[in-house]
Amino acid sequence: MAIARALINNPVLILADEPTGALDTRTSFELMGLLQQLNRGGMTVVLVTHERDIASFAGRVVAFRDGRIVDDQRVAAPNDAQVMLEQLERAAA
Repeated sequence: MAIARALINNPVLILADEPTGALDTRTSFELMGLLQQLNRGGMTVVLVTHERDIASFAGRVVAFRDGRIVDDQRVAAPNDAQVMLEQLERAAA
């Protein structure tokens, strides 16, 4: 619901703090697919997560420790949430 409210005003930036924290895998992949789609459409998405599998959907991963940047990497081929969702559905069938 919060994401829907955030998108109403057509923002140029989405700040998502642990958006998949309480979600099951399928719903997490669906949400990451939406965020990837928005990003591919030109919207900047800043996602905070402690989950490496969720970070694998990002084109850039910045790691912090004790308030300092300890790593900053561009990801050449981030996971595609839609592909991952399709694989999950095939495995469940």
